[in-house]
Amino acid sequence: MRSLRRQRPTACDPAPSRWAWRMQRLMLTPTFLFMLRAGVPMMLTFTAAGWYLSDEGRRQAIHETVAEARASFETRPEFMVQLMAIDGVDTALADDIREVVPLDFPISSFDLDLQDIRRTVAALDPVHSASVRIRPGGVLQVDVTPRTPIAIWRSKDGLSLVDITGTHVGTLNKRMERPDLMLIAGEGAQPHVKEALDLYRAAAPLGGRLRGVVRMGERRWDIVLDRNQRILLPEIGAVEALERVIALDGAQDILARDVVRVDMRLGARPTVQMSEQATALWWEIKQISGQ
Repeated sequence: MRSLRRQRPTACDPAPSRWAWRMQRLMLTPTFLFMLRAGVPMMLTFTAAGWYLSDEGRRQAIHETVAEARASFETRPEFMVQLMAIDGVDTALADDIREVVPLDFPISSFDLDLQDIRRTVAALDPVHSASVRIRPGGVLQVDVTPRTPIAIWRSKDGLSLVDITGTHVGTLNKRMERPDLMLIAGEGAQPHVKEALDLYRAAAPLGGRLRGVVRMGERRWDIVLDRNQRILLPEIGAVEALERVIALDGAQDILARDVVRVDMRLGARPTVQMSEQATALWWEIKQISGQ
């Protein structure tokens, strides 16, 4: 009876296998999904691009195409600069600027380095500051603030124009080309132009007798007058010492006499040196009076 009984089949296990379960869990991971959806296409794209660009001819063709497109865009009329305008300077300095900034117009604005042009112009001695921009209409506008020469500095190299800071502005062939400027000389005079200017203004009562201001020992000044006269000023309080000499000259006409120099270096004991002829005459008069 048992053998004739029909055996009931065993039911199949509905649970997935271990690897199937892990794959299902992996497919639910956001990172894996992102890599599957974006990473694989990107990798395939880069692989295809790398294979395509591995050929030298293709790379050269792409480079030439990009260069032509860029050149066609940059040379459009609205981007072209036709000329350079320079304002704020005289003709000579404008010519110098055009010489140091040699541009072949018309030129694309993309080929102009405005900062480099500004630095080049500002590096010129007569230029205090400069600004560079491109004006509408294709004009390269250069606005320059020039240095103002305030004095003539006489050195072993000749005559130079300097501004209030002592910066070189230009050269001068003859002193009489700028009679309106004071003359300074001596080693170390250039950085102290402002001090010399104060002395020059204080010496205004001397009028046309003033010839120049000389820096002595890189620490003090001498006032040079006509007839080879000198006023030796102290290192400190030079303007006040000069004003004392001018006041003394106004009261006693000391500078109108046969005086070689007035030494004010010792404020408590100023001294006056007579010329050799005046000294000899004084001794002769003294001897006669003594007889």
